[in-house]
Amino acid sequence: MFRGRYPATVDAKGRVSIPARFREVLGRYEAGDLVMVPDGECLEVYPLAEWERMEAKLREQSRFNSEVREISRLYVSRAKDVTLDAAGRMLIAPDARRDAALEKNVLIVGGGLDKFEIWDRARFEEYERTGQPKLPSLYEKLSALGV
Repeated sequence: MFRGRYPATVDAKGRVSIPARFREVLGRYEAGDLVMVPDGECLEVYPLAEWERMEAKLREQSRFNSEVREISRLYVSRAKDVTLDAAGRMLIAPDARRDAALEKNVLIVGGGLDKFEIWDRARFEEYERTGQPKLPSLYEKLSALGV
């Protein structure tokens, strides 16, 4: 599980250093491959094995279920495979940085789940200050499907 908050910066090449504690958690998985996906407010980062579990649950659903198709089109299709380099950095593609509004100062957030998030630091502070999470309806649909 990923826990805690860690300030970081995105360098000129679009790389961000993943905290050592998170790298330890990632080391428990067979491969160091990751999947990142912008969710509208931040960038979610899953170990590949966790992402594949979610995809497997989606495949168990009827392909004729309109919500499954919507999730596939609007969420899964935005996912990108990434790896950590030898220095523990992850390269964030320009379109993913744009979609998650990541510029320089970021906050890496672990909420005790099977993924962690990378937020623009000011955006997270505003999110926390307002106390009004704006969870996309896709999450509600994923939850209703048992994902």
